[in-house]
Amino acid sequence: MDADAHLERTILELLAQRAPGATICPSDAARASHPDDWRQWMEPVRVTARKLVAEGTVTITQGGKPVDPATPTKGPIRIRLNP
Repeated sequence: MDADAHLERTILELLAQRAPGATICPSDAARASHPDDWRQWMEPVRVTARKLVAEGTVTITQGGKPVDPATPTKGPIRIRLNP
């Protein structure tokens, strides 16, 4: 399995374990998929999350509000599974 598919599966599995409407931090997916060197996987997780947004699978939020993944954000973001 390639890295993108692995990250996508990790994001979706983590979200499936949460209550409906709950979110995860990109670091949750990075740590779950690569516990020893998770920091270097933060941007690949964000890229994968943006791909999932484009597919309509998830929403990226900041401060509880959806954000356009094409617009650069400063600060923490969260990932939420779409209903």
